Amino acid sequence: MLAFQDYYPENVAHCYGCGRLNEHGHQIKTFWEGDETVTRYHPRPEHTAIPGFVYGGLIASLIDCHGTGTAAAAAYRAENRPMDSEPPLRFVTGSLHVDFLKPTPMGPELVLRGRVKEIKGRKVVVEAEVWAGDVMTARGEVVAVQMPDSFKA
Repeated sequence: MLAFQDYYPENVAHCYGCGRLNEHGHQIKTFWEGDETVTRYHPRPEHTAIPGFVYGGLIASLIDCHGTGTAAAAAYRAENRPMDSEPPLRFVTGSLHVDFLKPTPMGPELVLRGRVKEIKGRKVVVEAEVWAGDVMTARGEVVAVQMPDSFKA
């Protein structure tokens, strides 16, 4: 099964967080699970904030790219068309808000769960949670806007 990010056109698939063509990036993969979206990620040693805990910037980056991926998938779903159909729908971050609830431990797989809060025109609002095991360590909201044509050059 292909992830949302696998459908991104090559000219916009270089993002550090979600671009499949960025060999140094996170290359996250997001999928539908019912009405929620899910991304699973294993932090690497270089994602350490202090020994034993994940750097908050990684958490924010994961929420960001999980949110824009969810926005794209939701937009296709709202138009009742597959993600490989034309014209491609790609989203960028208009706003990112993250609440850090607890320190995120290094070691366990992180699971991000997202829900679409609103779709309005070229804007999609996504709520996301970050889980380490059975503990929610962060939550956030991404306001994603459809990528302007000037970005696609």
